Amino acid sequence: MVEPLIEVEIAYALRERQTLIPLSVAPGTTVAQAIEQSAIKEHYPDIDLQRNKVGVFSRLCKLDQELRAGDRVEIYRALIADPKEVRKKRAAEGKVMKKGG
Repeated sequence: MVEPLIEVEIAYALRERQTLIPLSVAPGTTVAQAIEQSAIKEHYPDIDLQRNKVGVFSRLCKLDQELRAGDRVEIYRALIADPKEVRKKRAAEGKVMKKGG
C-alpha cells in the first residue's frame, strides 16, 4: 500500500519579497530533499545549502531532518551584520538603545 503524500512548504525571503512554495512529498522526505524537489534554487541561485542555515518554523534544523505534514522549511539568508558587533559599536559610540531594541 502506498502512503499518502504529506503537504509541506518551502520559504525563502529577501528584503523586497518572500517566496512560499507548497509541496507534496512522500513521508520520510528530508529537508534537503524537499528543497531540491521545490526547485527554489532555480529562482534563487544564490542559495547554497552548505552555507545557508535552514529551519522548520523558526527552529534551526539539519538538512537530514525528516519532515512532518504541515512543516514549513525556511531557508535563512546570511546576516548582513553581526548583532553583537552592532551593539558593541553602538555602546562604544555612547548611543543608548530604546527599550525593546
